[in-house]
Parts: sequence; structure tokens; C-alpha cells
Amino acid sequence: MTRSTAILDRTVAIGSESRSRAWGLTGLLVLLYVVNYADKAVLGIIAQPLAHELGLSASQIGLVGSLFFLTFTVGGFFAGALNRWMSLRWALLLLAIAWSVAILPLVVVASFAVLLVSRLLLGLAEGPSSALLHTAAYSWHAPAKRGLPSALLAGAASIAKIAVAPALAFVTVTFGWRYALVALAVIGVLWCVVWLTVWSEGPYIRSGKGADSAAAGDAGEPAVPWGRIFRTRTFISGALLVMSVYALVAVVLTWLPSYFEVGLGYSRLQAGSMFAFPSIAGLILMLLSSVIGDRLLARGSTSRVVRVIVPAVGVLICGAILLALPSITAPAIAVLVVSVGYGFAASVFPLLNAAISEICPPRQTAGTLGVFLAVMAIGGLVAPYATGLIVDAAASPAEGYATAFQSLGLVAAVCAVGALVFANPERDKTLVRGDAADIGTN
Repeated sequence: MTRSTAILDRTVAIGSESRSRAWGLTGLLVLLYVVNYADKAVLGIIAQPLAHELGLSASQIGLVGSLFFLTFTVGGFFAGALNRWMSLRWALLLLAIAWSVAILPLVVVASFAVLLVSRLLLGLAEGPSSALLHTAAYSWHAPAKRGLPSALLAGAASIAKIAVAPALAFVTVTFGWRYALVALAVIGVLWCVVWLTVWSEGPYIRSGKGADSAAAGDAGEPAVPWGRIFRTRTFISGALLVMSVYALVAVVLTWLPSYFEVGLGYSRLQAGSMFAFPSIAGLILMLLSSVIGDRLLARGSTSRVVRVIVPAVGVLICGAILLALPSITAPAIAVLVVSVGYGFAASVFPLLNAAISEICPPRQTAGTLGVFLAVMAIGGLVAPYATGLIVDAAASPAEGYATAFQSLGLVAAVCAVGALVFANPERDKTLVRGDAADIGTN
């Protein structure tokens, strides 16, 4: 099949499907990502009542939060394999069911050991999900128009904290923390029913056992050795940047309600509700940067400017804002600083995910994003436990949390400078394709 024929086939395929269907299915994927992040965030919501019932220290809660990201990281490396073994329909169904099953044992037997095993299993099942969700969404959207779908998926974390976290906080305060877990399991199962009814893959990316042969027919997108992709400066510097920002995200998921409650003196219900504030800022800035970015790309701007420089500058602003946190004594101002700083950093996820999807051939999208996001999750492996140790060693919880957030901001700012210097998607896409051509001629 010639490249022109492949492009024509894709054009016909996307023309035969309603764009409303493409966005409707993207919305369904976003909904699953909301459930995904709610499963992560629920530990932060129930941390204090759970710690009180089980007699856990801050470092133990932090250890559970970090070990979740250990198996989450390991699971991410299986995204490419799942994408080859089965279609996206069955892979995402399997993962969603596994999440619901993994969180229920703690409802029956409440102990530190069960909590630890439950979160480890949940992390393993959630690890491949982000890459597969992005691959599923990208199957319906051309490479130059993936900024907004990426932002909507990344915004699921914000939606979970804006809409779901306050509801979980209410359920926890009113009925107990066990009911919050049961509610999440039921929501996951209901999503599976809808998914089986409506899902189909788009024309831009194919999954399952026939994906390789289908993609191989496109002479314009040859297969490349994985090492060629993973050794590009865009992949390496981008992975370090998202890893540093994800460390901040993991600490927010695990510790932010506790910071608001124990460190700043708000009530448990107030703390759970204010969990949404950083996410509101993050969602607004992610959507704005992605929509504007897609329009700039359509008008001729480079991917480096839109998908590297813009988010990296946002992370630098985040680092500068969080640097001031330990010197702030007013609780309301501290909440504002954390929220705005988080918001500026959050745009890194959709834009860099879209940038990474550019440098690899379509059939290698799931595998490339799987490794990229697995490396990203290393930040979540380290940061929650380190925060617990800092809080336990600090003179006060407020001082400990502020110091932890300040440190995270500074590390992220350093990694942002690295991305500004080294990341260039257009350059590395050409290098990867050129290497593949050289291999084919030799």
C-alpha cells in the first residue's frame, strides 16, 4: 500500500464516521480516566479516618502511597504487550474490572497488610491504562489535533478531584470510608457495561493481533527499533520532566487533604472539598493551552514551541510559586499557592504526551507511551513516602508539608530547564524515521 493510498483510506474512514461519535467515544474514555484517578485519590480522602482506625503513622500512609506507584510503574511496561495481544475493547474492559476488584478486599478485612496488598494490585492494574486510553483516543484523532483529546484525558485527574473527591469526602464523613470504596467499585462496573455496548476503534491507530500487519502496509510509517525512540533527547528529557511533575501529582493525591486538615486546620469535609481547588486551576490551564496549541499548530507553529516550550515554562512558574510556600502562614494563601502552582505544572501532561506520540510510528504508540508513562510514575513511587518522612520529622505538620511541596517545585523546575534545552519532537521524528530508513537499506 502506498502512503497516498493509506492517507486516502484514513480520510475516507474518518469521513464515514461522525465527528460527534469520535468525541463521544473520547468522552467515554475520559470518564474511565476519571474513575482511574478517583481510585488513586480515594486514599487521600480516607487517609485520616483509616489511619485513626488502624493506628497508622504518616510515614506508613506515605509508604502505601509510594508502593502503589511501584506496581503502577511495572504495570505501565505491559501496555504495548496488551495492545498487541488483544483489542482495546477487551484490554480496557479487563483493566476496569480489575480496579473494582482490587479495592474491595479492604472493605471486608481492614488491616495495614490488606491495605498494602490492595493498593499494590490496584497499581499493577492501573499501570497500562494511561497509555491504552491515550492510544484509544488517538485512534480517533489525527496527530496534529491530539492536543485537546490529550488535555481532556489529563483533565480527568482534575475532574475526579473537582466532582468526585467532594462526593467521596461526603460519603466518608457521613457513612464511613468503606462506603467510598464500594461506590467506586460499582461505578467501575457500570462503565464496563456502557463500554461493551458502544466502543469501536478509530481509523488512525489499530490494536490487537492484526495491528502490526495493518500498520506495516503504510510505507510512510515504517516500524523502528524501540531503542531508537527511547534514546531520543525528546523522550529522555520529556520523561524526566513528567516524572518530576508526577511526583507533585502523587503527593497531591496522597497528602493534600491531610495537609489542608492537619497542617492548615480545616475540617475533614472542608479539606476533602478543597481537594478540587488545584484541579480547577489545572483543568482550566490544560484546556486553554491545548486548544490554543492545536490552533497554533494548524497555523504553522512548531511542535517544539507548542508542546515543549509552553508546558516547560509553566513548570518553571510552578517552581517559583512553590518556593515561597514555607514562608506563608495564612491558610487561605497557602491553599491558593499550592493550587496555582499545581495548575501551571499540569499542562505538561497532555502536551508532552502528544509530543511523544509524534516521534513514533502509529503502531508503536501504545508501547512508546507505556514506557514513557511508566518512567513518569517513578516520581509517584518516591514522593509520597518521602513526604511522609518529611512530615514526621518536621517541627509541625504545616512546616513539613510546605517543605515537601517546595522541594517538589524546585526539582520540577530543574527538569523543565532540561526539556527546554534538549526536547524537539520534529527533529527527533526525522531522526527516528531516518534511522529506520537506513536500517531498511542496509
